[in-house]
Formats: sequence, structure tokens, C-alpha cells
Amino acid sequence: MNPIPAQKTDYKIMLVDDEPDILDLLEKALNIEGYYNIIKIEDGQTAVQLCRRTSPDIIILDVMLPDLDGYEVCRQIRAFSHCPILFLSSKNDELDKILGLSVGGDDYVAKPFSPKEIAYRVKAQLRRAAYQQEPSEKELIKTGELEIDVEGCRVTKGGSPIELTAREFEILRYLAENQGRVISRERLYETIWGEDSFGCDNTVMVHIRHLREKIEDDPAAPRYIITMKGLGYKLVDPYEE
Repeated sequence: MNPIPAQKTDYKIMLVDDEPDILDLLEKALNIEGYYNIIKIEDGQTAVQLCRRTSPDIIILDVMLPDLDGYEVCRQIRAFSHCPILFLSSKNDELDKILGLSVGGDDYVAKPFSPKEIAYRVKAQLRRAAYQQEPSEKELIKTGELEIDVEGCRVTKGGSPIELTAREFEILRYLAENQGRVISRERLYETIWGEDSFGCDNTVMVHIRHLREKIEDDPAAPRYIITMKGLGYKLVDPYEE
């Protein structure tokens, strides 16, 4: 087994929030964890422009901004970048979380938040990104034309790479490791999100829909991720049907 990639110390972290006090609070929390290359921005349009120019390793993005809202900022950034995006929001509604994840966010934290928790979530996202960039001679799970590099966090279909968010990869990996077994939405949520499954249905359904859009030839008639009505989902090899 290859070793865990060494943790960089020069990650470029973009903070986007229209409250300077929050920007300063986040910067101090990240400094404590050894992250000093911090870009602080107070509006959405500037965030999109600077993201294109500076290619940050991760973005912490407030939803409520004075010009573009965070969701629109995320949509625009996803047109040219796959860097992890962690949403901050004063809204703690399930629908807001689903919207944030559906537009391409990788994580969502409601205000008020613990700065230390944010720093550790950043560390986790950067660790996943590091895995994706490491060459891998690791375990491959193959099903149909899909190849899932478990430790390298890479997915290909017919030899072509498929770009997945961290959550999408974790869902696909978990389904692949349990290929042919029906996995309930509740179990998926508790395993992937690490939280109680109450109210999980829409969150899981959104991620499954986006995953199908990336791996299926026809997302409306999926052949890899099959819905078992009232039970959950299972991953199958379409060539063994």
C-alpha cells in the first residue's frame, strides 16, 4: 500500500465572505493549522475572477454575498475549476444544503460555526484532493466500463477520466465495495456524511442524480446505479444483466 501523500504547507486557500470579522476569524483558525497562503475576498464577482487567475486549492464560500450569491459563484467557478468548495451559510435548512451540494459544493456548514471545525474540514478536503493527484498502483474496482481507483480517488469510464466531487466519489466507492447489494438511503447518508439519517432522502437523491449524469450513458435509464423502490440503491455490472 502506498503511503499517505505528504501534507503540503503552501496550500492556497480562498476565503469569500462580506464580513471582515469572519474572514479574520477563519484566517486565524487556518494559520493555527499551518495554512498561511490565504486570499480574503468580500464579493462574489471578484472571487470568480481571482479564482480563475490564482487557482486556489480550496474555497470557503459564504452564501449571502452583496453581488452574486454563493450558489451562483460556485456555478461559475465549476465551469473552469474542480477545487473543493465549502459553503458557509446562516441558513440551516435542508433545502439550502441540497442546493449548495447540487451546484457543485463539496461541504456545507451553517453559521454560527466552530473555526476549528472549519479548519479540520478544510484539512480533510485537501487530503482528498492530494489523493486524487497521486499516481496509484492501488486497488481497482471494475464494473462494466467503470474503473474505480479506491485509494487514488479516481474514476474512469472506457479509459476516460470522470470528474467527481468528493461526496460523489465516496458514494460510488461505497456502492462499488458493496456491488450487487441494496444500500438504503439512510445507510448511505450515515456512512458518507457521518450524521444521523433524519431528513436524508433529498440529499442522497440529489447526489445520486448528479452521479448518474456523469457515469451513465442515459441518466434517465441508468444501468449502473439501480434504484430499488422503497429499499435504496445498488451498483451492478450492466454487462452481466
